[in-house]
Amino acid sequence: MFALRRQTIRKFPLARFQSTFKIPEMQKGVIFETHGGPLEYKDIPVPKPKPTEILINVKYSGVCHTDLHAWKGDWPLAVKLPLVGGHEGAGIVVAKGESVTNFEIGDIAGIKWLNGSCMSCEFCENGDESNCLQADLSGYTHDGSFQQYATADAIQAAKIPKGTDLAEVAPILCAGVTVYKALKTADLKAGQWVAISGAAGGLGSLAVQYAKAMGLRVLGIDGGDAKKGLFNQMGGDVFIDFTKFPKDKPEEMTAAIQEATNGGPHGVINVSVSEAAISQGCDYVRPTGKVVLVGLPAGAVCKSPVFQHVVKSIQIKGSYVGNRADTREALQFFSEGKVKSPIKIIGLSELPKAYELMEQGKILGRYVVDTSY
Repeated sequence: MFALRRQTIRKFPLARFQSTFKIPEMQKGVIFETHGGPLEYKDIPVPKPKPTEILINVKYSGVCHTDLHAWKGDWPLAVKLPLVGGHEGAGIVVAKGESVTNFEIGDIAGIKWLNGSCMSCEFCENGDESNCLQADLSGYTHDGSFQQYATADAIQAAKIPKGTDLAEVAPILCAGVTVYKALKTADLKAGQWVAISGAAGGLGSLAVQYAKAMGLRVLGIDGGDAKKGLFNQMGGDVFIDFTKFPKDKPEEMTAAIQEATNGGPHGVINVSVSEAAISQGCDYVRPTGKVVLVGLPAGAVCKSPVFQHVVKSIQIKGSYVGNRADTREALQFFSEGKVKSPIKIIGLSELPKAYELMEQGKILGRYVVDTSY
């Protein structure tokens, strides 16, 4: 799909931290000062890694719906301002702090949503680092990957095999890991049905592939022929176009989903940003099924009538981003060719265009920015 351009980087020593790459003082990045304010593509300083951090020359970064929320500031979670967004960055380690032992200069590394955590609380000890109360989040509380050089905690940074297509692997670092973790949370068996709401978006298109690789039958829910085409291309089994059903009669779509899956899917993975879609999953899931919430539309509420919830014995679970093991496993599926990223590459300077299309629901697959322009 894409041939990675090779770049030659000259070398020279730096005294403050270990490096053999020429690192500039200034770089190009996209930064905003206020929520909803101008997304400025301009020269900004190159950050210096702390003793436990690596400095990554970011080549490509995926664009996630979370980045839109960070810019708008519509989540009940404080955002660092001014902020460089982005949390799906893939690039080359060009410097590292003196305490870093698990990365070497020249390694390929990925920047994830979870930039760092305390590693000593009960959540970190149990592998739930993303739930750490001191979690540091790329592109939210920590300047992220919408810049040419970014720092990441060496413990949480993803290790990427050399020779990997950096443009295609970038979305795996958040979207891929997130949906893979959600499918693990659904705890389904091979041959069972999983419904993916928002099946042709950045997360959904990857969720379809991970589900198929795990032996599941996949029903996708999305709108329009283009999205149906992508769903089929990703290997999905049954597509439900929600635009074909009347909005005031959700029971008609529920009936169609249950008929297609012989009683309803065993699991539902909701990656859409529709409150109605989130709640409807509780209606069409089969008895004893699991509804896993991933998408985070601002202010949304998941509604499940208590009588139905109890009588059907359904479970509603929230699934956040994956831990280090989930990341390694998700990347392994990608390395084996079982999962591919359906991407469109644009320049970092064109990031506002991606946000606009995202708000309009017009993005197929994942947009990835090339930081070189």
